[in-house]
Amino acid sequence: MRINIVTIFPDFFRDPLAISIPGRAREAGLVEYRVVDLRDHTHDRHRTVDGLPYGGGAGMVMKPEPFFEAVETLNPKGPVVLLSPRGRVFRHADAVRLSLEEEVTLLCGHYKDVDQRVADELATDELSLGDFVLSGGEVAALAVTDAVVRLLPGVLGDHDSAASDSFYEAPLLSPPSWTRPYEYRGRSVPDVLRSGDHARIQAFRERLARELTRERRPDLWAEALRRGLVDGDEHEG
Repeated sequence: MRINIVTIFPDFFRDPLAISIPGRAREAGLVEYRVVDLRDHTHDRHRTVDGLPYGGGAGMVMKPEPFFEAVETLNPKGPVVLLSPRGRVFRHADAVRLSLEEEVTLLCGHYKDVDQRVADELATDELSLGDFVLSGGEVAALAVTDAVVRLLPGVLGDHDSAASDSFYEAPLLSPPSWTRPYEYRGRSVPDVLRSGDHARIQAFRERLARELTRERRPDLWAEALRRGLVDGDEHEG
């Protein structure tokens, strides 16, 4: 797989893409990263990538030409994703979908906004991390990259590690985890986890996952109810 990232801060990605799972995936030849400096696709001595907004208002707007020229130079074969607070919220299903692509291109905005023609004519998708605003699309691009790369076959040594994550198959949070020591500052690991009874352990974890989801993510709980993945009587209780 190849992931292209278009940004005015290419140095932002140097270390994060070289360590942990993204770095190991690249070393194993499972993914290639191409980080493109948007300023390399400008044509003035100041390497200008932004301008004043039409109609007035605060802040600067990123110009369309550098984005179009950068993507045309890359000539990508897959989705072109603009990271934007106006985008649809990025979900695990999006990570799965993108992980099946041969190539994904991520466009990082900055300043006040990006010229709307980038979203309308260049991007195939517009995604957001949530209902908050970041200084730029770089953090979001890293989050999307990590979420996608860890799903590639062979990246994680233990597939069950990903399969037991929140949202993997059902819209439920994953249950809490404990490790050694058994007791720490007066709090102990639940005894069922030390019982060796795998059926009881599985039932315990599933119950905690349902309880946490119902309490903390009513939107996910409603989706699980709609899909018949949890019992409506449990919801009432």
